Amino acid sequence: MFCNGRIHIKNNLEIELMRKSALMVGDTLAELTKHIKPGVKTKTLDNIAEDFIRAKNAVPTFKGYNGFPASLCISINEVVVHGIPGNREVKDGDIISIDCGVTFNGWVGDSAYTFAVKGVTEDAKKLLISTKEALYYGIKKCTVGHRVGDIGAEIQNYCEALGYGVVRELCGHGVGKKMHEKPDVPNYGKRGSGIKLQEGMVIAIEPMITMGGREVVFENDEWTCRTVDMSLAAHFEHDIAITDNGPDILSSFVNIEEAIKQNDNLEFI
Repeated sequence: MFCNGRIHIKNNLEIELMRKSALMVGDTLAELTKHIKPGVKTKTLDNIAEDFIRAKNAVPTFKGYNGFPASLCISINEVVVHGIPGNREVKDGDIISIDCGVTFNGWVGDSAYTFAVKGVTEDAKKLLISTKEALYYGIKKCTVGHRVGDIGAEIQNYCEALGYGVVRELCGHGVGKKMHEKPDVPNYGKRGSGIKLQEGMVIAIEPMITMGGREVVFENDEWTCRTVDMSLAAHFEHDIAITDNGPDILSSFVNIEEAIKQNDNLEFI
């Protein structure tokens, strides 16, 4: 790995090591999926994740990161991101965004998925479907020669055309030896603007989309970020390597979605 300016460029071997970390995040979220049900406390899910990650001889990246106290960010309903696991219990009809980071062999994987508990409204289902679709629209722009602004514009235009809010205060980012590297990857922007994508860059794209206004507020814990109008928010995230052959998605939702189908407490969206 070398640093081109402030952008860390990875070689093929390093990208494969990152893939292992990213896939481990998917495996962790798939394990958690088995335990999501009404009445479970978010701190219970966090403990399951930490035990699972450490059993794989890996480290939960989030725990202790800038003082964050847990292994997962668990954000329910109006909480956009960075919800701290605690005594809050999952309820029928909740949507639950779980963001997870794993460091394995020195490399970070970072991915997120929003789950729908049985009884979720049709409008909430549409929000989840659209946010996940927006992620993949953004990924299509992850080709050599495109710019960061092309990714953000794709996500923004798609979501705003549906009447959703696109959060501005938080964004995607480069990922590698550290969880947050350059460049920032906003979910909004102007086509043709920003840093040009080049082979060997690895970025995390993570649309954070609201059913109402885009304005957010941070709670007194200085982590929990929720919508000002208390509207629902969804969050999906993948790690993407930029290659000459197009975007290479290092993380995976496959095992997560197979586990959702096996859990009668969840809706497959």
